[in-house]
Amino acid sequence: MDLRDMRHFLAVAEEGHIGRAAARLHLSQPPLTRHIQALEEKIGVPLFVRTPKGVTLTEAGRTLLEEAPNLLALAQQTAERTRLAGQGLIGRLDVALFGSGVLDVIPRILARFHQARPEVKIVLHNLTKDAQLQALRERRISVGFNRLVPQEADISVETVLREPMVVALAASHPLAVRPSLRLPDLEGVPLILYPNVPLRGLAQEVTDAFRAEGVVPRVEQEVQDVVTAVALVSAGFGAAITTQSATNLRLPGVVFRPLHSARLKDLELSCLYRRGDPSPALQAFLDVVRAFKDAQGTRPARARDDAL
Repeated sequence: MDLRDMRHFLAVAEEGHIGRAAARLHLSQPPLTRHIQALEEKIGVPLFVRTPKGVTLTEAGRTLLEEAPNLLALAQQTAERTRLAGQGLIGRLDVALFGSGVLDVIPRILARFHQARPEVKIVLHNLTKDAQLQALRERRISVGFNRLVPQEADISVETVLREPMVVALAASHPLAVRPSLRLPDLEGVPLILYPNVPLRGLAQEVTDAFRAEGVVPRVEQEVQDVVTAVALVSAGFGAAITTQSATNLRLPGVVFRPLHSARLKDLELSCLYRRGDPSPALQAFLDVVRAFKDAQGTRPARARDDAL
């Protein structure tokens, strides 16, 4: 049975007369009679008893009459949900994140998208950069957020913003009294680097910047994420160079100071997604990302230098 069968049957059942049902459906009577006969043949049982005054329902017809409105309503609901999905208004968006962006920028973007598209279910995945690239190719996620993403032929990368660099220090450290720091100031200071992952990241950018300025970094710990790095700072293990988003980690005894470095001025946060992905939900999400980027302007925000 198709939806046309249901509409024809429902009209005849409600009117009790082929002629009146045909007029209601804007059909002539013979084609409607043939449709009903074909429907009965398709089901394999009679649905109507023909009488001089019109038609009455058989037991099978009464059963179908109970179900027909539900079937039509379900079909209408399905068509509506399909339309909404095609417009990116419902569905699911799998988002991967990693690093300090989750402490500030990414939640704000997700909140704006959720406000605009509340019926799209957002599912978050905590994945490293190489894992995000693999998950995109395997279609397990729709979009990811990361830094220093390598150029890949099948992956599009869009910069969301560039964040200033800061130094996380114990509040009791002698350097904490300074309003800002340079890399030579950190010579001999134990450093906590992150992320300790296969692809190039902030850790390599930091060590390269030290060497470019003729300073030998003293690496105390290499950890996987910013939360662990700042937690070790709080515990007195050393200092960590990170992005402004990390200042939202309000761990006790930690202060952040702006870093001034010719090589390590700021670090981009980018979103990455499959090139040519036609998903309406993804396109709607990218619109939010681009609007957020435009709202930030071209200059990075000034790093905070207070203790948090």
